[in-house]
Amino acid sequence: MSEAILKTIKTRRVVRDMTDKPVDRAQLEKVLEAARWAPSGGNSRLHRFVVIENPKTRRLIRMVAPGMFQKAPVLILICIDWNKVNSQQIPQSDRSIYIDVGTAAQNMMLAAHAQGLASGPVTSFSEEAVKVILNTSDHLSPQMFICLGHAAPRKQTGMRASKKITWQDLTDWERYEDR
Repeated sequence: MSEAILKTIKTRRVVRDMTDKPVDRAQLEKVLEAARWAPSGGNSRLHRFVVIENPKTRRLIRMVAPGMFQKAPVLILICIDWNKVNSQQIPQSDRSIYIDVGTAAQNMMLAAHAQGLASGPVTSFSEEAVKVILNTSDHLSPQMFICLGHAAPRKQTGMRASKKITWQDLTDWERYEDR
């Protein structure tokens, strides 16, 4: 792995304070291209992405998304397409359907960060309200928003520093050992 890739992974952060500066269309398309290349169980590509740039629509979504602290200029909604799930005869209980949401989200956030953009995921929202606002088909289920924009100047929070966790703190070899 190149040091540049590892640096991008290590320095990506969830950003909640964003400016209202628009996101360049070419940058946005690169984020979507990265999502397309995310790992997908069986290479099934069971998702649809809905890009929201309209300020009025974004404001309505924030009203039904208590977890969306960002006032991002772009929202990307990741949906599961249940028609694709069914047509490929994938059991609806197959966890890869949901894992693939995460891999697409991570690729989007890494691609955004690599281009100097800020991002953050949001899963706290009313699925039914979002479906109404965005007029999505019944076979699509909204799973996660990726908020995308330019980071606002950092504000000092009163949070205390936490202990740095290493990969060694999270890893056991051969079998689990309670520590």
